[in-house]
Amino acid sequence: MSKTILITGASRGIGYETALKLASENHTVIATARSKDKLQELSKAANNGQIISTPADLTKPEDIKKLADAVAGTNGLDGLINNAGVVHREAFMDTDIEVFKKLMDVNVYGIVRLTQAMKTHLKKGSHILNISSMSGYQGSLKFGGLSAYGTAKAAVVGLSEVMSAEFTDENIAVNCLCIGAVQTEMLAEAFPGFEAPVSPQQMGDYIANFILTGHQFYNGKVLPVALNDPG
Repeated sequence: MSKTILITGASRGIGYETALKLASENHTVIATARSKDKLQELSKAANNGQIISTPADLTKPEDIKKLADAVAGTNGLDGLINNAGVVHREAFMDTDIEVFKKLMDVNVYGIVRLTQAMKTHLKKGSHILNISSMSGYQGSLKFGGLSAYGTAKAAVVGLSEVMSAEFTDENIAVNCLCIGAVQTEMLAEAFPGFEAPVSPQQMGDYIANFILTGHQFYNGKVLPVALNDPG
């Protein structure tokens, strides 16, 4: 049965590949990111299904409303993948508080804004999947220079657990995946020369399957998805 899934951060990397995988299985994908041109490329790359490209900045209330209007034109959401994020690498003592605020705004408050706006459109039995990082997973190996990023991604973990506690009675599952190193543009920008063991396509395939089936086995869970123990 065809599902309707909204995914953020879909213009490149993991989000791009997740959207393509879902569309290849004849699902309807509402794909959003800030880049209109890259989203148009994504829509053209889809061989099956349907990708509805809706450019939006998750820090802007007017863009959140635009996404809500796009979803209102469907029969409701079966899944919401909060994948959008931004990274910043700098020594803790050199990282200005404004950087912490920016990363919290995009990586955490963006999830809050969008999920609150989409709540009435989520069907019973639907699945919210928040994408965090091993940088925010308690007890994992951490890399220096990612204090603002790790803080924001740790907040995504806590937010996911609380959302699950509130939404369970409405039969809406919430899970969080803490992703390890994936060879994305964002990783290359933060760690030039580093070679990750997993490709964006591999992780995209995994996330596409998880949004469709993971809530049959998990709810309120924070799951590490990493081959080793990267930060």
